[in-house]
Amino acid sequence: MRKITYLLALVLLCSHNLYIKIDSYFLQPDQEATLSLFNGSFDKSENIITRDRFIDASILANGKRIAIDTAQWKDKDSTITQLKFSTDKEGTYVAGASTKARNIELAAEKFNSYLINDGIVDMMEKRTSKGLLKQDAVESYQKHVKAIYQVGNTKTKDWETPLGYPIEFIPQENPYEKYSGENLKVKLLLNSEPLTNQVVYANVESNDHTHTSNGEKHEHNNNHNDEHATDGHSHDTESNSISDEGHTHDLGQKLRTDDDGIVTIDLPKDGIYYLRTIYMTEVENSDVLTHESNWATMSFGVTHKHGADTHVHGEEHEEGIPTWVFILGSICCIVVLFFVFRKK
Repeated sequence: MRKITYLLALVLLCSHNLYIKIDSYFLQPDQEATLSLFNGSFDKSENIITRDRFIDASILANGKRIAIDTAQWKDKDSTITQLKFSTDKEGTYVAGASTKARNIELAAEKFNSYLINDGIVDMMEKRTSKGLLKQDAVESYQKHVKAIYQVGNTKTKDWETPLGYPIEFIPQENPYEKYSGENLKVKLLLNSEPLTNQVVYANVESNDHTHTSNGEKHEHNNNHNDEHATDGHSHDTESNSISDEGHTHDLGQKLRTDDDGIVTIDLPKDGIYYLRTIYMTEVENSDVLTHESNWATMSFGVTHKHGADTHVHGEEHEEGIPTWVFILGSICCIVVLFFVFRKK
């Protein structure tokens, strides 16, 4: 019975990162949209978030932070909690949520597996070096998440405002002034101070999306062959993966914060980018806890530059002689033929 309890506990915790996802990260003013909480992996949610778990849920836009009433959240099903909302003025918006601490008890083997699968390499190395691999664990954990999305064309600076969570990502530039093929610097804060030498994973989900550029509707259809496992604890990857008990755990770009708490995220293609990190410490002088962790995620959309020299909009234009030259030439031919036939 004890073994079953530990297994269930592992299923509830292991790789249950919390993400805010939006049906489109490129919206227009006064547009209806849906914000979803994915509690699991970025492509598959395993559990809803009960309303009593929220410490904060809010939207920051045009310098104003508005709290989300817990009554506004609705459960789509048994796995996804959603918020339907309407955008306001143009700007770069931030949606955030923070949850209360919860404790979970794990047998040593399951705890070690969880550390490996979620890429919490520093704690695993510490347990190995200190000979603690057979020590059971009781962990207190909290999750703090945000999504940054663009409404209209006007860029605002709300993206740089901390939400005051115990741990959070702060972009150093507006993500919506960055394009595929570039990179983005992001600072990681712990209790409002830069967190150095912390492992961060970054990933991208390619998807079909429609957004506007200069007032024109613009569609993208990015066909891709990314395989997403549906066992509840797999992650899409660009460069890192591990295998455990028949499952592949893809971790994405593996990065470490520098002395200023900053990582540089590569943006190789269009899509929805998401960052995640788990900061875990040992707890001393406690009769209950052995570890404490704070989890942070952030998501945002990236597209390519929109310009005559970078992308084709609407009609296809062949390189070569401009259209106006053909039109002018045709008119001249008609005039010449008119006089030729008139003389005849």
